[in-house]
Amino acid sequence: MTTDQNSIASLSEIRALRDTLPSIDTEARDAAVARNAILTKPAGALADLEDLAIFMAGWQGKDSPQVNHPRTAVFAGNHGVAAQGVSAYPAEVTAQMVMNFQAGGAAVNQLVGDLDGDLMVHEMALDKPTEDFTQGPAMTDEECAQAIAYGMMAVEPGIDLLMLGEMGIGNTTSAAAIYHTLYGGTAEDWTGPGTGVEGDALSNKIRVVREGVALHREAANDGLDVLARLGGQEIAGIAGAILAARMARVPVILDGYICCAAAACLHAWAPESIDHCLAGHLSVEGAHAEVLQRLDKRPILQLGMRLGEGSGATLAGQIVRSACNLHRGMSTFEDAGVSESVH
Repeated sequence: MTTDQNSIASLSEIRALRDTLPSIDTEARDAAVARNAILTKPAGALADLEDLAIFMAGWQGKDSPQVNHPRTAVFAGNHGVAAQGVSAYPAEVTAQMVMNFQAGGAAVNQLVGDLDGDLMVHEMALDKPTEDFTQGPAMTDEECAQAIAYGMMAVEPGIDLLMLGEMGIGNTTSAAAIYHTLYGGTAEDWTGPGTGVEGDALSNKIRVVREGVALHREAANDGLDVLARLGGQEIAGIAGAILAARMARVPVILDGYICCAAAACLHAWAPESIDHCLAGHLSVEGAHAEVLQRLDKRPILQLGMRLGEGSGATLAGQIVRSACNLHRGMSTFEDAGVSESVH
């Protein structure tokens, strides 16, 4: 990737990146399709695994896709709106969980170990939460652009698959407000329990989402503006990582409800900007199924998870790696001396 992240100071500069986004490598994809057709199996017998391998080939630009250096990047940020009691946990839990990630004690650490990948935890100014979006924009244009630019640093040379996740008390409220703004409906349609709020606490969370959206919906110009007004620094960081991965031809696996809010903002701004992304799993948080339908993404896994922190994306990474290994390692009918089907 040639973009100098340190030079990005405004969302207008992020918007200018749209013209630099590479497309899928059709030659590599077509070569993978051709190889898939002659592997020792009935046509379509590996179903979605075949499609995943072909997807990886096209975006990696290699007719023989591989996952040798997977990375999970978790972005952590704090939200000013958390002061309104939208979470079952206090804001200091964000920093405490970051320490847990660093100590190797979180769920995602175990899943990264199983994948033989690496985990990078990106702290987004935890001592400086975003503003309360019911009172004004969560971030200025410049703050959002800087968070996006910071997120771009998650993509380094040699990474061949990037899985994205987040941590941030209050961020399901932010994600719900983003979806409500982008997709309409009511605040109730998009607001789930998050860390486990229910009853009056859930009603309060819905109120906060409704008020925030009412304040910003008409003023928001595009998906990036929605991100600045209602998002969080960690959500903006994920958006930056998605863009950087695209420019470096690194396929991405999105995690759940909150992670997909970053993708939704990018998709609203430039629909093609998330073509290199896969949906790791279907979260039971909020209306994630509806979100994936809007983004035209089919989840790899459906396990009833809603943890966040990149757990679903990282677990799905094992499926993607297996798909690539199958594509690369299986013999063709000719190599194995196996007769092909009679047509």
